[in-house]
Amino acid sequence: MRRYTRQNFHMIWILCMLVVVVLACMMTVNHIASAIDLTSFSGSKKHDVANEDNGWNLILVNRDNYIPDDYHVELMELSNGEKVDSRIYPNLQEMFNAARADGLGLHVAAGYRTQEKQQQLLDEKTEEYKNEGYSKSEADELARQWVAIPGTSEHQLGIAVDINADTTKSSSDDVYNWLAQHGHEYGFIKRYPSDKTDLTGVINEPWHYRYVGEEAAQIIYSQGICLEEYIDMLEE
Repeated sequence: MRRYTRQNFHMIWILCMLVVVVLACMMTVNHIASAIDLTSFSGSKKHDVANEDNGWNLILVNRDNYIPDDYHVELMELSNGEKVDSRIYPNLQEMFNAARADGLGLHVAAGYRTQEKQQQLLDEKTEEYKNEGYSKSEADELARQWVAIPGTSEHQLGIAVDINADTTKSSSDDVYNWLAQHGHEYGFIKRYPSDKTDLTGVINEPWHYRYVGEEAAQIIYSQGICLEEYIDMLEE
């Protein structure tokens, strides 16, 4: 039978300790990778809380600025059942009257949304991508390009609306072009332009209009900037 010397036992002990250290390192790496994955796809990244320092009409809500938990809105119901913040209703109505006077047919397809409604929309979009064969993480990422994470959607403020065409009277392009040219006259901006996606975090949405007030809307329109850039200007 082979005899083990004190030196042999010492070498075996060192090897065992090395194995323990390697296993511990592997577990740590896996833990970090999991944490990174959750941050990327579950929205666990720390966000700032949006504020009304520049006025209620200029509150900045986006992927980095969550709606405050105590945010409150007084709603007014439109003729089709959609709701908006009562403070933007007069300007919205005036804008619609002007568009209709120019021969356009249009309506508010989406106004105020609750947190629960926003979550439902995100879940449904994610499920669509999963049904198309995407992995869960891929589906999550793609869905968030179309639907804002609950708590970061302007629809939850009540001062943003999706405006669509009544296609029996006019085309979508006609409505979107009119809004792009005249929305600022009534205090509304095209919130997500195609050339500002890197700043807004949202793809081009020619139907999504956000109330900011006539003064801010005029500056944003004339300078070709987005709301994020305008807020940065105010805070310089």
